[in-house]
Amino acid sequence: MTSNDFIQMLVYFFVLIALAIPLGGYMAKVYQGEKTIMDRVMGPLERLIYRICGIDGGKEMNWWEYALSLLAFSFVGIISLFLLLLVQGHLPLNPQGFGGLNWDLAWNTAVSFNTNTNWQAYAGESTMSYLSQMAGLTVHNFLSAAAGIAVVVALIRGLSRHQTESIGNFWSDLTRSALWILLPMSLVGALLLVSQGVIQNLSPYLTVHTLQGTSQTLAMGPVASQEAIKMFGTNGGGFFNANSAHPFENPTPFTNLLEMLFLLIIPVALTFSFGKMLKDSKQGKVIFGAMLVLLLLMVGTTYSAEIAGNPLISHIGITGSSVMEGKEVRFGVVNSALFATITTATSCGAVNAMHDSLTPLGGLPPMLQMMLGEVVFGGVGSGLYAMLLFVILTVFIIGLMVGRTPEYLGKKIQSFEMKMAILAVLIPSACILLGSALAVLIPAGTSAIANPGPHGLSEILYAFSSASANNGSAFAGLSANTVFYNIILSVCMLIGRFGPIILVLAIAGSMAGKKITPAGAGTFQTTGGLFSGLLAGVVLIVGALTFFPALALGPIVEHLLMLAGKAF
Repeated sequence: MTSNDFIQMLVYFFVLIALAIPLGGYMAKVYQGEKTIMDRVMGPLERLIYRICGIDGGKEMNWWEYALSLLAFSFVGIISLFLLLLVQGHLPLNPQGFGGLNWDLAWNTAVSFNTNTNWQAYAGESTMSYLSQMAGLTVHNFLSAAAGIAVVVALIRGLSRHQTESIGNFWSDLTRSALWILLPMSLVGALLLVSQGVIQNLSPYLTVHTLQGTSQTLAMGPVASQEAIKMFGTNGGGFFNANSAHPFENPTPFTNLLEMLFLLIIPVALTFSFGKMLKDSKQGKVIFGAMLVLLLLMVGTTYSAEIAGNPLISHIGITGSSVMEGKEVRFGVVNSALFATITTATSCGAVNAMHDSLTPLGGLPPMLQMMLGEVVFGGVGSGLYAMLLFVILTVFIIGLMVGRTPEYLGKKIQSFEMKMAILAVLIPSACILLGSALAVLIPAGTSAIANPGPHGLSEILYAFSSASANNGSAFAGLSANTVFYNIILSVCMLIGRFGPIILVLAIAGSMAGKKITPAGAGTFQTTGGLFSGLLAGVVLIVGALTFFPALALGPIVEHLLMLAGKAF
């Protein structure tokens, strides 16, 4: 690693943590009903929304009422977006005259944006009208992210409360997430991006003449407003097909830094909010430490593989040819590797380099992070509640080792919580492996592969990992806009999103009803570096046991064959 690359990474993580700590404190105040700087502006708007929708935001819910509210809200969102995309061609704000989407693509896209996956089997600038981008996709970027935050807030309440059935109010948590957090941050973020050259307009596409004398059409549109929430909400749905590699979405190294900060700031801040809401900041710091160690491990692996480059193309004589394949010269290897790693650590599908062009070992950490359930900070809300499932697994394993009933935060972890946690971890894993197995067995799956051999398997594994983990990034080598992939990937998105959410809320309800037992001499402390290391180790071991055979047949064997002189 060069000193310049090291300094860039150091600056990024320093600024990220410095911003996330106060944001975490602010978010804790929002969900605990304490006074904040945004109350005077957002309070009246919140009450107006409640009156229009007939909602009692102060009514507490038990876990199944909370879950039913979330499922009903998501169902309406999917159907409304599906219908909007079908009739897009008959609606206004469509200067290019794009027609409606095919039913399978419309369904896949509606499910994708509602589940915070933002998988795109289409090119945005040649498919979506401005109305669909703004009223459809951007709105769901806000709402799906807000729903994820609401779930983890409900779980935190379940862990902190005792002898009660209530875990909060879904409608209140959803509204406050959107109004107090996502909306103001996105407004500021969009203005920062516009100031740096990200476009924001409703103009028709422009036709210009190049220096070579040919004509070129430049796509226009409301990009900055979608770009901001795409990152803050860890959504990833790009306005353009090239996503954050496109100069209109990400024009400079500074906007690249901003977008990477936007991407991780809320997931990191939520770990500090967790500690604040529990009145024990050490609990949040332990989880933050485990996540950070895992992220640095993944970043280091991807960067090392990419800076080494591909030996099969290093002989062509162009400086940097072996390391810059598939990357933007504006960002270089370090920022491409960092972006690829943090976007797959979260549930964000944004990319500033083509992952299909990463070296085999460079592409392994992004894929593995999704396979792990995106617990390395993860999506807004979804990352923390997924990591808390691993916390439950870790304290159970520790309990077996020391011969005591496992406890967390003074509450006993019993068979119900263990069953729910194990199921929640296994559901996305089953979707990845079973979906990939089906795709490699039938022509409808293999016909979409752009590359043969292990790289083709990696393309399929990556697609199902991305869908099941609600990430949305792609290897870009799989022709996924087919009826088979649109339907099966949408099924994986739905199961991968709502299966764990229901189980997490069940755990929240169960934990809220338990008594808190004071810590004793035999209580294992969950606030030290030892527990943080054990937590990170359990995450890696579970991932290795589940996915190592599949990874061995994909990126690992491809790396060995690359060293032997064979490419795919």
